[in-house]
Amino acid sequence: MATAQLKSVAGLLLVLNFCMYAIVLGIGGWAMNTAIEHGFIIGPGFDLPAHFSPIYFPMGNAATGFLVTFAMIAGVVGIASIIAGFNHYRYWSMDSLPAAASAATIAWTLTLLAMGFACKEIELQNRNACLRTMEAFLIILSATQLLYIAAIHGGATVRRH
Repeated sequence: MATAQLKSVAGLLLVLNFCMYAIVLGIGGWAMNTAIEHGFIIGPGFDLPAHFSPIYFPMGNAATGFLVTFAMIAGVVGIASIIAGFNHYRYWSMDSLPAAASAATIAWTLTLLAMGFACKEIELQNRNACLRTMEAFLIILSATQLLYIAAIHGGATVRRH
């Protein structure tokens, strides 16, 4: 009975994490596009600005470039881990657990890294509403991804032959 309950919890967390990773990727894509379109213009006759940074973002603060970059990496790996997690959800056995658990753990650690930059961005202040939304989703994702890892480890006990 507990296995069935943990499977439903894992399924719910899969859907929730997919939606949140998709939102993080959407906001990250918007921020990256804005940075590319409104960043430094370097060409013939132009000198590099005094405080040039290759990770310059016209919105936010000094941590924004790192936050967006690592959030997008965490989002892509998170979506990939959800694909492996969906396969594990279908079979729900010890044979499919290692792939789902390792992918989810890698996604969780990258999400924690992005969450660290989100905390730094919160500390530095001066950011817009979209970046605040991304920060909130990364903080929530770091908890829900950990809960998902716990649910799949506690629930898969059957080995298929």
